[in-house]
Amino acid sequence: MARLRSRGDGLSFKVRLTPRGGRDAIEGWMAAGDGVELLKARVAAIPEGGKANAALIALLAKVLGVAKSTIRIAGGETARVKTIVIDPVAPTLAVRLEAIGDAG
Repeated sequence: MARLRSRGDGLSFKVRLTPRGGRDAIEGWMAAGDGVELLKARVAAIPEGGKANAALIALLAKVLGVAKSTIRIAGGETARVKTIVIDPVAPTLAVRLEAIGDAG
């Protein structure tokens, strides 16, 4: 399955988030049991009051070099697997996302 999906003027992808992960980091792409490819991420924030979600958005913005305001969680706000939408998308964003290696 494709890692990235076009969505209007935006781009969407799935993230598997580990809150209370000790640090903020993108660990790479992984395949879920159903074959869906997910970007594996961890944040130090706790999963209460939206803190882990806010930390994920800040982490993605920093790693991808986009404004936090362009990133939103379109699905899975309270789940470990989330659908992320970035809109609008810079022309090089898909290349930067694909360049993230596979999770170890």
